[in-house]
Amino acid sequence: MKTESRPLVTVITPVYNAERYLEECIRSVLAQTYTNVQYLIVNNCSTDATLDIAKRYKEIDSRIQVYDYPEFVDVIESHNRAFRLVSAPSKYCKVLSGDDSLFPECIEKLVDVAEANPSVGVVGSYVLTGGPGQYRVRFDGLPYWSTVVRGREAARWHLLGGRYFLGIPTSVLFRSDLVRRTLHFFPNSREHADISAFYECLLNADFGFSHQVLSFERVHEAALGAKAKKLSSSVASHLLDLRQYGPLYLSEAELECRFSDALRIYYDVLATGAINLRGREFWAYHKAVTDECGCRLFGLRLGKALLEKTADLLFNPKRTVQRIQRRRTAGSRSSRISRDGAHDWLSEAGGDGWTTS
Repeated sequence: MKTESRPLVTVITPVYNAERYLEECIRSVLAQTYTNVQYLIVNNCSTDATLDIAKRYKEIDSRIQVYDYPEFVDVIESHNRAFRLVSAPSKYCKVLSGDDSLFPECIEKLVDVAEANPSVGVVGSYVLTGGPGQYRVRFDGLPYWSTVVRGREAARWHLLGGRYFLGIPTSVLFRSDLVRRTLHFFPNSREHADISAFYECLLNADFGFSHQVLSFERVHEAALGAKAKKLSSSVASHLLDLRQYGPLYLSEAELECRFSDALRIYYDVLATGAINLRGREFWAYHKAVTDECGCRLFGLRLGKALLEKTADLLFNPKRTVQRIQRRRTAGSRSSRISRDGAHDWLSEAGGDGWTTS
């Protein structure tokens, strides 16, 4: 079937100073086997050649539209501004970050899952993530035979700490009616507002999955994920999502137990930050998080976690050395593409926090 006769897919790329990778990003959209696409590149006051590159490709392919806003906004509002451009004829919406790219069959495979399952509002897939010499495949937490998961069950699984498989914006497809129903598709200003958006969508829609590697997430020093990892923002965002969405998906007993566990893990991460002498930005960020949660940043919880962490370092030096060796070994192994990239996110919290998404 010709894709021109299939549903319209809107691809959006909210972008700021992405001249280094933007051409590769754009070319990956133009190379899609699925051609009934409109591509919106939304510039957020870039000061490099980003806008010039986007305009040049607009002249090459009429499916590309370029929006250049005069006022700079933060990354979440930049995405929401782009989401608000998704038009009524669009049935599906695909986000693509300016430093990422799609493999040729990405949109076609994601649309196939959505079209075969009308209850599905979000479709995920595996993603190749990394940089030169260090690559891995992520979001392999679903059994291979699972193509559709009830939305509420998918959300419950993640709120309760299961292996993460929902994905990142670059790896998923959204139904456009879910995007258009609100002016703020990313519902808060946190670094991981995309995960909060999943919880919003899965209240009334199911989750689909294509068991193929369909996109590439580039990891580099300027990437948002690199900053988020330094702040250990993933564990903090999960705590706030539990507080906001837990009552919608979990029983009172489940929420109480899970929040207690998540809080313990969170203070363990803060203790690690203290030992690693994290700077002012780290502590300012977590002061805001604890204020929102109604907890104290510096108090008994952090003191207890710090004592436990220090005791572990002092009285279990062999285990400390083994952890360092494991991290070094993992770094040397990462040049191989591995499907072991999606670990139980609880097990990663004892280090520098969860891998961001």
